[in-house]
Amino acid sequence: MTLNSADQRRRAEAFASLHEGPAFVIPNPWDAGTAQVFTRMGFSALATTSCGLALVLGRPDGANQVTREETLANIGAIASATHLPVSADLESGFGAGPEDVADTIRLAAEAGAVGGSIEDATGDPSRPVADLDEAVRRVEAAVEAARALPFRFTLTARAENFLYGRPDLDDTIARLKAYEAAGADVLYAPGLPDLDAIQAVCAAVGRPVNVLAGSSSGVTVAQLTAAGARRISLGSSLARVAVSATVAAARELAEHGTFGFSRGVLGYAEANALWTEDAG
Repeated sequence: MTLNSADQRRRAEAFASLHEGPAFVIPNPWDAGTAQVFTRMGFSALATTSCGLALVLGRPDGANQVTREETLANIGAIASATHLPVSADLESGFGAGPEDVADTIRLAAEAGAVGGSIEDATGDPSRPVADLDEAVRRVEAAVEAARALPFRFTLTARAENFLYGRPDLDDTIARLKAYEAAGADVLYAPGLPDLDAIQAVCAAVGRPVNVLAGSSSGVTVAQLTAAGARRISLGSSLARVAVSATVAAARELAEHGTFGFSRGVLGYAEANALWTEDAG
């Protein structure tokens, strides 16, 4: 799907301006239907989720589990379902070299994204996070491709240490600073352990920081904002909420033969009404 060029520029400018403050929450739909629901809930932008897409496709999340073509199709479906800006989870760029990362940025833009993230994970269990020099080259390639687009593409660079068993805050900050110097518009270190770590990251860099929320019910948007977050994403959290409810219902049926899960759920008419109007 190719957006009308004027519409894509409008979305791109709106998305970039959101990062100027105050902090905003960006939920992560995994298909067109959830994109429409989140649009109606009043959010200002949406972001795709690699984990949510993998679960829909019946696969575990992880590098090389979902193809670039499948990811691009998901971006197109979500962008077509909303009038909001859509940022894309582009994993590590779907290729071995910087040129592959650049191609992915261009293709994501063609699919309808006005922003996207590139992470420094490798998919190789023997070295799960790329060496810094390699990671910087990939970010530089992504930046160059983004800047060549005919609209303002907001590029996010991710430091994946904490997701891959490397809880080194100093190295994470050093990586984010290097990605900032390489030209990334937004910086992101998913899995930071607490508000102190988030505050340290936000204070150390000069670009807006995206913070991953949803894993701890005790943390609030207000607390993350006070720690310095400019953008707050949910990652796979909302997709896992849906999966959790489904698993719990199926388990109740299989183990007890009861239907208690039906209490408190949306009625048929109420659920159906969520998709009776165009959310775009």
